[in-house]
Amino acid sequence: MSKVSYYTAEGLKKLRDELQQLKDIERPRASQAIAEARDKGDLSENAEYDAAKEAQGLLEMKISKLEETLAGARVIDESQMDTSKVLVLSKVKIKNQTNGMEMTYTLVADGEADLASGKISVNSPIGKGLLGKAVGDVAEVQVPNGTMKFDVLEISR
Repeated sequence: MSKVSYYTAEGLKKLRDELQQLKDIERPRASQAIAEARDKGDLSENAEYDAAKEAQGLLEMKISKLEETLAGARVIDESQMDTSKVLVLSKVKIKNQTNGMEMTYTLVADGEADLASGKISVNSPIGKGLLGKAVGDVAEVQVPNGTMKFDVLEISR
C-alpha cells in the first residue's frame, strides 16, 4: 500500500511531467546505450555494458519510486481549508523569539519544498512545530542545539 502525500496541482503536474520524461526519453536512451555497448563485443569484459545496465537499473528504480509516489498523491483543495490554524499549504508569518527576525514560509509536501522560494516541508522541524498552531501561539521547534521558539504572527493561503 502506498503512502498518501498531499500536493498542490502544480506540484503534482511537476511529478507527472518528470515521470513522463523518464519513461519517454530516458528509458529509450538507456536501452540504446545498452545496445551500443553490447555491439562492442565480449560482454564478460565490457565495462561500458556493465555501466549501461547499472544506469538502466537505477533509472527503473527511480521510475518505480515516482509511480508509487503518484499512486498515493492527492491534490489539496485550498478552498476547503481552515485558515484559523497552520495546515499544509498555509502561508505562515513567524517571529523568532531569540533574535526578533520575522520570516514567512509556506508549508508544502516534501517533494515541493524549496527554501529559496520560502516553501518548507511539513515534515521539517519548523514545519512540524508549526502544524496546528493558531495566530498568537508559540511554536517550539527542536533543533540540534536545543529548542527555538517562534511566535505565530499571521496565517493565510
